[in-house]
Amino acid sequence: MDVSRTRALRGPNLWSRHMAIEAVVTCAENERAVGQMAGFEARLRALFPAIGALHPETGGGDVSLAHVLQTAALALQAQAGCPVTFARTTATTDAGVYQVVVEYSEEAVGRKAFEDAQQLIQAALGNGTFDAEKAVADLRELDEDERLGPSTGSIVEAAVARGIPYRRLTRGSLVQFGWGSKQRRIQAAEVDSTSAVAESIGQDKDLTKRLLHAAGVPVPLGKPVESVDEAWEVALKVGLPVVVKPQDGNQGKGVTVNITDRAQLEEAYKNAADYGTVMVERFLPGHDFRLLVVGDQLVAAARREPPQVLGDGEHTVRQLVDVVNQDPRRGEGHATSLTKIRLDDIAVARLAMQGLTPDSVPEKGQRVILRNNANLSTGGTATDVTDDVHPEVAARAVAAAQMVGLHICGVDMVAETVLRPLEEQGGGFVEVNAAPGLRMHLAPSYGKPRNVGQAMVDKLFAHGDDGRIPTVAVTGTNGKTTTARLIAHLFTAQGLRVGMTNTDGVYVNGRQIDSGDCSGPKSARNVLLHPEVDAAVFETARGGILREGLGFDRCQVAVVTNIGAGDHLGMNYITTVEDLAVLKRVIVQNVAPTGYAVLNAADPIVAAMVSACPGKVIYFASDRHHPVMVTHRAQGHRTVYVDGDSIVASEGSWRETIHLRDVPITRNGKIGFQVENVMASVAAAWGVGMPWQTIRRGLSGFVNDSDNAPGRFNIMDYRGATVIADYGHNPDAMRALVQAVDALPGKRRSVVISGAGDRRDEDIREQTVILGAAFDDVILYQDAAQRGRADGEVMALLREGLAGAPRTTHVEEIRGEFIAIDTALSRLQPGDLCLVLVDQVEEALAHLAQRCTEGEATA
Repeated sequence: MDVSRTRALRGPNLWSRHMAIEAVVTCAENERAVGQMAGFEARLRALFPAIGALHPETGGGDVSLAHVLQTAALALQAQAGCPVTFARTTATTDAGVYQVVVEYSEEAVGRKAFEDAQQLIQAALGNGTFDAEKAVADLRELDEDERLGPSTGSIVEAAVARGIPYRRLTRGSLVQFGWGSKQRRIQAAEVDSTSAVAESIGQDKDLTKRLLHAAGVPVPLGKPVESVDEAWEVALKVGLPVVVKPQDGNQGKGVTVNITDRAQLEEAYKNAADYGTVMVERFLPGHDFRLLVVGDQLVAAARREPPQVLGDGEHTVRQLVDVVNQDPRRGEGHATSLTKIRLDDIAVARLAMQGLTPDSVPEKGQRVILRNNANLSTGGTATDVTDDVHPEVAARAVAAAQMVGLHICGVDMVAETVLRPLEEQGGGFVEVNAAPGLRMHLAPSYGKPRNVGQAMVDKLFAHGDDGRIPTVAVTGTNGKTTTARLIAHLFTAQGLRVGMTNTDGVYVNGRQIDSGDCSGPKSARNVLLHPEVDAAVFETARGGILREGLGFDRCQVAVVTNIGAGDHLGMNYITTVEDLAVLKRVIVQNVAPTGYAVLNAADPIVAAMVSACPGKVIYFASDRHHPVMVTHRAQGHRTVYVDGDSIVASEGSWRETIHLRDVPITRNGKIGFQVENVMASVAAAWGVGMPWQTIRRGLSGFVNDSDNAPGRFNIMDYRGATVIADYGHNPDAMRALVQAVDALPGKRRSVVISGAGDRRDEDIREQTVILGAAFDDVILYQDAAQRGRADGEVMALLREGLAGAPRTTHVEEIRGEFIAIDTALSRLQPGDLCLVLVDQVEEALAHLAQRCTEGEATA
């Protein structure tokens, strides 16, 4: 068994909406039927009993090692606690070659599970060993390291419940919610609107206390100190007992409470000094409470207890701690709802204060405290008291948060109870924390869990706001780039700042920020990250979907222009037009329930995608009498079609008309493929709710020049001859171009063409079969990059396609794109027409523009 081309599908993809690991697996002939491999399955189950049932692909057949790999990789993740359920193995057109897809929740975990599953299979084959228990434990540990912690995770879950998209910006807790100009960002439980100044104040405990005191909030007396002697002096001044803690600290690190003598203070000072400047303040008797404030509301409250064990008269403190730590809710760090209790030097010192050691056996019922502070991060527990908080206490907590300037704030309070105002019981606020931990509220040891993540999301996004911007995805064989550019132009006419990706680059608000083929998911994600994007238009090519899936979870409108046979068939196991349609319809499958798929009714393969759309469908076609159009229109649904010299949008009895004479790109409707591109763009704009006045204005202002749509039927004048530059590179594009050129005047017609090497032989030949019958002169040139072909191989295929051309057709072969262009231009006479099929788009267009300018100067 050989595993190759392993990759992560990070968005909705050909197989599912799940993130997944995909690999190509080659099985030898004797590895394609596990049932015939003597003893293999028994050894496999002995090594990993939890693997579950082995199933062939849908439709039956033998279970191969590829199917075993799929089942094992999924089961290993499930045993490690990952929420994964989807896996699939599909045989390719090559004998013994399979595509294996396994869902993951964390990419690193999915990749490791895939590797472990291969090791398991090799061990079952007798090659090496496999320790299932260790593999699962390692995966579980890796998952805890990789996945979001409970605090950030709860906020993400609340956002997902509201349909708000999110993206982790780091492996840590920095998360973006929403897209473009509607985005918000959090770092754990801290929001982007909280200033660094407010966070800095919260970290300075002395400054915080002075500000709270100025606001009339009860706080304990105290101050920062620089030596043990000064600390003792302050302790005596404020009155024993005292608390010693770092001035700038968090999570209870370096905090010692209820200090009653100098020896204790010296040890506490030493502990706190490890974290910076030391602070001494009066100890307030009572319980430790955490009040969580979000915006101007108290949303949760918990009473915290320090880590402790209860003596039974039989076991030592160490043994009792071990028993408590067996609670499955306790783990290391912040990944679990509780943290394991540590018997470190601080715990030993606290035991000594009670006359105990770790090996002492406490009396039955004796409460043994193992730390002075009650933070969950040091092993403490929490009891929810949200419903008990007195309104005066809640108001004081909100005032404290606002005084510091924190939008999300954990206020630490010491008091006998939350049922009465602080002044009545001598309690006070001891700390105000930015980015507070949420575990104690999400999963308290006792009491009611609180969905505090929802409160934070409601603070970030108003009711009904899902943080999404209008998003249009465009795919198809031909017309993608022009349609995407035209839709982006319409958004611009609406006054929106547009982010657009296509095969020419990435554009934000009219400025190009990246170049090259940017029609994949990475470029789409970059646009959605940009804070100056109000609407997004994505040309979505097949390669990006295959390589990584979509760069978004769903779109408002998906446009499919057409599906043709010349679109890279034969690559990546996409061998038929039907295979290609299944791949391209991924964007249709991921339309929002309230959105639209814009489908070409004249293309039966595209029209059939209607069943895959979760939203509604707008059909477009030049022929309004097409059966699909007639049926859809009769049902009262939206259609866009051509009626005479106008484009008509129809829904029920309602009509909207746009005259083709007002749409320059169509040349009064003469350029048929541009009319189709316009219909698709109009339907997309309609789908996002754009005003018709804006649509008309945008269409009238879109000129098909090398600036608006480079390489897309750009028409120029060269000494009275018409020159057309286009990037068409498949048979369907050639047919559309010939039809368009036939509608334009031209005495003698010539074409300059090369062929893309990453096409099938028959597709390369067919291009010149089509062109040879339509042009008087054909000039062939070789692309700068042969894309895997031998030198001269593409030229030979192009010549084969010209074998059936009329005897009057003149064919010439020239080395070099620019030399070929100059040769064609030099032969043009006024009234002639020349179609140049460019390879290096930007360079070729610049070269043509220069030649046309020179032609004007010498005319």
